[in-house]
Amino acid sequence: MKKRILRGHHLLCVHGFKGMGYSSDFVEKMSEIVEEIRDQTIDFPIQVVVGLDETCSFCPNKKEDYCNSPKSNSFVINLDEKVVRHLGLKAGEEYKKSELVSLVAQKVKPEDLDHLCEDCSWLSYGVCKEGIANLKKGIILENY
Repeated sequence: MKKRILRGHHLLCVHGFKGMGYSSDFVEKMSEIVEEIRDQTIDFPIQVVVGLDETCSFCPNKKEDYCNSPKSNSFVINLDEKVVRHLGLKAGEEYKKSELVSLVAQKVKPEDLDHLCEDCSWLSYGVCKEGIANLKKGIILENY
């Protein structure tokens, strides 16, 4: 399996993802990655980055080398940095998928998202906290 590149905050998003997104292309790409991350029979390397990742390529907010989200590139970078720091990771490094999923399950509580994802427009839907809660219980969603 090939290496994936994911931005820091997407390490949390994948657990609550339920098919919502910025465009149909983004949803399709995120669905592909989420399916691989939720598949417990496969493991692969993930390079954790602070900045644009492969899902961003399908987002209508992506500009040449930055995120043009309504909240700003610095807002999204800050989300990445908070998650990377909280998990004790190093940006740019590669980790096994299984290691990252385990770290999120161990180190992130649903209520942590109030700080880690503060002001994220998706937080109010509750799916992210639900996804983290399910991960901590060992429940892996198969459909979204």
